[in-house]
Amino acid sequence: MRTIMARSPHEASFSFSRRHFKWILGSKSSTGDDLSNGDLDDLDIFPFSVSSSTLPCEDNTTSCTAEPKQPHKKSGTNGSTTMSRLRSVFAAALASSTGRHRTGWSSLGTRVTGTLFGHRRGYVRFAIQSDPRTSPALVIELATPTCSLVKEMASGLVRIALECERKKDGSNSVTKLGDEPVWRAYCNGRKCGYAVRKEVGEEDSKVLKAVEPVSMGAGVIPGNGEKNGDVMYMRARFERVVGSRDSEAFYMMNPDSNSGPELSVYFLRV
Repeated sequence: MRTIMARSPHEASFSFSRRHFKWILGSKSSTGDDLSNGDLDDLDIFPFSVSSSTLPCEDNTTSCTAEPKQPHKKSGTNGSTTMSRLRSVFAAALASSTGRHRTGWSSLGTRVTGTLFGHRRGYVRFAIQSDPRTSPALVIELATPTCSLVKEMASGLVRIALECERKKDGSNSVTKLGDEPVWRAYCNGRKCGYAVRKEVGEEDSKVLKAVEPVSMGAGVIPGNGEKNGDVMYMRARFERVVGSRDSEAFYMMNPDSNSGPELSVYFLRV
């Protein structure tokens, strides 16, 4: 018995089935978890089912079953489009993740989060973050006691000016203003020692983590028996204004313009 092939499309009918695919893209959580892995099935055409027709053999003695031709694999325009979209989704998620965790002065935009905090019997620190959940772009310690700054805030107007010197040879002209290590500090026009740039320590991270849900406000974090007492803080959104390479200002944004203290922090290279 010889096997013959169907010679016309009417001699055998083929039903193709394409495996459907599905993937799950988990949205990124506020804590920065990675995207969940997804299932992406193969986009090729899989073997089809055959509905056979009984055809007479050339010797008219028996019946033969048509054997289907194997289909050619398509280059898959749909597959290319789907993969391209998938790559775009992952690229966007990666860019978002990267931007969210950027640190340093260059990561700051026109709106930042500023936090003044310090132990009752300690000195004030000022932290600037591009986002409440990111690491600080800058932490500086002022030579101003926390209690003294609280009294100044009670007056309703506080202006802190931080000045650093421009080197005569201009070697620090390419240094970002926030990367300067030391500034002369002035509070409401009165000199109050020096401000020093600090590396973000474990204690700083704990305080900023504790006040992360606070968008604007002031309060006290219990010191749990620490020798310097409770931690006092004030947190708000600031508008960043860049005057030049050697001057920047941060203005506290008060949602109620008729009440509340006004706070401005100036960075100058003179």
